[in-house]
Amino acid sequence: MVVHLIISGRVQGVGYRQWLSRHAAARGVQGWVRNRRDETVEAVLSGDEAAVEATINEAMNGPLGAKVDRIDRREVAEADAKGLTQGFDIRPTL
Repeated sequence: MVVHLIISGRVQGVGYRQWLSRHAAARGVQGWVRNRRDETVEAVLSGDEAAVEATINEAMNGPLGAKVDRIDRREVAEADAKGLTQGFDIRPTL
């Protein structure tokens, strides 16, 4: 399963990317996360459906200091999930 997320709320300047990276990797989920200039966080999660769903559920809480208002999600065809590497990357701001 591959899911593209846009996470809105107080999610920048609170360690959200590092937090999500650790939680995803702990569940064996691969993908990436980055800040966006519009103050949201964007992520792509790939892996076992149960692990991806659990990571998304955890993402609603985020680290101390974060306040997630909304997560917009879109499933992505695995064939279209180009550029995913092993592990979980923190990418530069877009």
